[in-house]
Amino acid sequence: MQIKKIIAVLGIGLLVAGVLAGCGSNTDKSEKKANVKKVKVAYAQNSKPITYTDAKGKPAGHDVELMKLVDGLLPQYEFEFIPTTDDDLLLGVEQGKYDVGIKNTFYTEARAKKYIYPKEFLGLSSFGLVLRKDDANIKTLADFAKADKTLAPIAANNAQYTVIEEFNQKNPDNKVKLEAGDAFTVNVIEYVSEGRSDGGAIIEGQYDQKVRSTDGPYYGLNDKLVYNEVDVIKTWPLFNKKQQELADAYDGAIKQLKAEKKTNELSKQFYGRDLYEVLAKVSR
Repeated sequence: MQIKKIIAVLGIGLLVAGVLAGCGSNTDKSEKKANVKKVKVAYAQNSKPITYTDAKGKPAGHDVELMKLVDGLLPQYEFEFIPTTDDDLLLGVEQGKYDVGIKNTFYTEARAKKYIYPKEFLGLSSFGLVLRKDDANIKTLADFAKADKTLAPIAANNAQYTVIEEFNQKNPDNKVKLEAGDAFTVNVIEYVSEGRSDGGAIIEGQYDQKVRSTDGPYYGLNDKLVYNEVDVIKTWPLFNKKQQELADAYDGAIKQLKAEKKTNELSKQFYGRDLYEVLAKVSR
């Protein structure tokens, strides 16, 4: 009888210990979760293959996937990806509505006054001109300017405008005709194909998706238009001015991903080429 009582007491003790251990485990998990800071990452939802929302309503694209890898290396943060427009992203990050924004952003002095640019760039982007086949011999901005060609309008707050403007400042005797547009994005493919302008500034990834891809909306123009690369440019995430700690954490994570060549893999996956092969020649 005594033996049965001892066994029963031991059984209850083990059960209580198990429950307490379970509570401790749950408490630890809750504490860890409470210590994780949520980060609102805004992304431009219509910039395939850079940043976009896929058919299932999920965030996708080169910059999104790379930031997901960054998130995986930062257990103290949890990234929430929020789709939005270019204009809302820029204003939202500046005002603190979002902590960071990704949209194939180039560096400009004007933006550096409004946002934190981290030390490590996010990706590389092929920047060039969409032209009609008759003008396929135009290979550089200097060629374009010398031929006295017209360029589709670019919004003054679009970094592509800054790239052309910088060229004009360096080449005062051979300037590209630069017109500031009203909208942040202009359909340069229609501008060029319809003859409203001779050329338009565009990112190769976007040209691929719209013109070269068989399911692109302008695939029918593939034999009428060309894309000529002008430069390969570094792209950056934009952090809110109060998010220096987050930007520093990003720097450490992205540096590791570059060392592991994860960035090269994503470049090939989304752009069809490893843009890091020309990194030594990238000046901007």
